[in-house]
Amino acid sequence: MSLTKKQTLYLILCGIFLTSAIIAEIIGAKIFSAEATFGFKPAQLNIFGYMLDFNMTAGVLNWPVVFVTSDIINEYFGTKGVKRISYLTAALIAYSFILIYVATSLVPAAFWLDVNSVDSNGKALDINEAFKMIFRQGLGIITGSLTAFLIGQVLDAYIFHRLRNITKNKYIWLRATGSTLVSQMIDSFVVIFIAFFVFGNWKLDQVFAVGTVNYIYKFFVAILMTPVIYLAHYLIDKYLGKEHSHKMIEDATFTPF
Repeated sequence: MSLTKKQTLYLILCGIFLTSAIIAEIIGAKIFSAEATFGFKPAQLNIFGYMLDFNMTAGVLNWPVVFVTSDIINEYFGTKGVKRISYLTAALIAYSFILIYVATSLVPAAFWLDVNSVDSNGKALDINEAFKMIFRQGLGIITGSLTAFLIGQVLDAYIFHRLRNITKNKYIWLRATGSTLVSQMIDSFVVIFIAFFVFGNWKLDQVFAVGTVNYIYKFFVAILMTPVIYLAHYLIDKYLGKEHSHKMIEDATFTPF
């Protein structure tokens, strides 16, 4: 039985969403300097008495894709379509972390340790310990990330739905970017609060300081990603046909939250 264009579109969007979210969680163990990456000097922002730079988790590379894809799914399949893939993705992220934990607990083969006993500079390297450190994230980070992901997704879907009804399907940029800006603000603080305040020893002012830096970065990325929404609309209109595309948007508008 062949899939309809509507079903194919949903599968493609869900595949992009799910893959991007899982990869973002896995690569999130690396912290990179946004300033150094783009050749700028450290920002040294004074927030609540903390001098902070834009040192970000590598997961920020993928999260904009997740939220843009979420908005596109919401646009054509309504909030039910978003919540369905969001819950499934959260479950699969948890499943991925369980498998990663098991993999890091396996006894390494002796020849694997020997072959990887030095790094590219000839220095001694414990490859098994390095593997554990890279892939095994703390319980606080995992819990905070999953919680923030679910809250952010449900909030994003709700705000998108409300803005679409208020504007009567006008101003794509407002419902897409607006919902992302609000949900990303909550996401930025929730993950830090759970990971480092509930499970760690950070003070609240430090949580708000680091969360603010994270949100500043996400704010500008969300703005820069706005044209992608319009590009996606154009491509989907061409794929489905304008009449079918607009019918799906109308149907999605009136689906209950």
